[in-house]
Amino acid sequence: MNKEQVPDLTNKEKAVKVISSIETGDQTAISYINPNKYIQHNLAVGDGLAGFGEVMQSLPKGSAKAQVKRAIQDGEFVMTHTEYNFFGPKVGFDVFRFEDGKIVEHWDNLQELAPKNPSGRTQLDGETTIKDLDKTEHNKAIVADFVQTILINGDMAKIGNFIDSEDSAYIQHNPMVADGLRGLGSALSDLAKAGMPMTYSANHKILGEGNFVLSISEGTFLNNHVAFYDLFRVENDKLVEHWDAIETIPAQSEWKNTNGKFDF
Repeated sequence: MNKEQVPDLTNKEKAVKVISSIETGDQTAISYINPNKYIQHNLAVGDGLAGFGEVMQSLPKGSAKAQVKRAIQDGEFVMTHTEYNFFGPKVGFDVFRFEDGKIVEHWDNLQELAPKNPSGRTQLDGETTIKDLDKTEHNKAIVADFVQTILINGDMAKIGNFIDSEDSAYIQHNPMVADGLRGLGSALSDLAKAGMPMTYSANHKILGEGNFVLSISEGTFLNNHVAFYDLFRVENDKLVEHWDAIETIPAQSEWKNTNGKFDF
């Protein structure tokens, strides 16, 4: 790629190239990151480009895989949903913030790749087509309302406002949960009975493009302090498909940077 073509790339295209470069080794992608300002929120990685480079050098040679399945752009933010082999097979969400066409900040959430869920779905398959761009803000508001009303407040009597009752109406990609409200309800009930309820305590960011909306939240899962990244597909004002990644937040004494997991 020559220098004249670089400015023509969208921020979304730049973010995808940065992720893909983990596998391809494309050196051009590093030019999309501001070398003087790269704030890192992956707590296992040192701050700045130096921290990113250190992790890349520690990967076993030829082991890295990074295939982006979905990407959305919302203002200065770009989110990618990726199948990784990054110190083992994983699914990951990455969020990049751009300033003047350069990446200046990065957040992510990684979870180990798991077998198909009870409905035979993987963590990464499903719809990828972005549409309804004119409904972006409307769909973001629906997801924000769902997160607050259902996930944080626990007002399950209102869940029908967000998800239709037929099992086919809600496609689930969480590796432990079946399709539909019944699948979701059963999984939540089992966790509660085991004394390990899944609780959402705060929402930190809602990002969206058209019919895809990402919610970034904080809470407790399996008695661990976690970050929840939930990606929803919205259709006709209802949530119809869901992907996620849940990552335990390490104790602060283990952090390799001081930027925090969220701090948008």
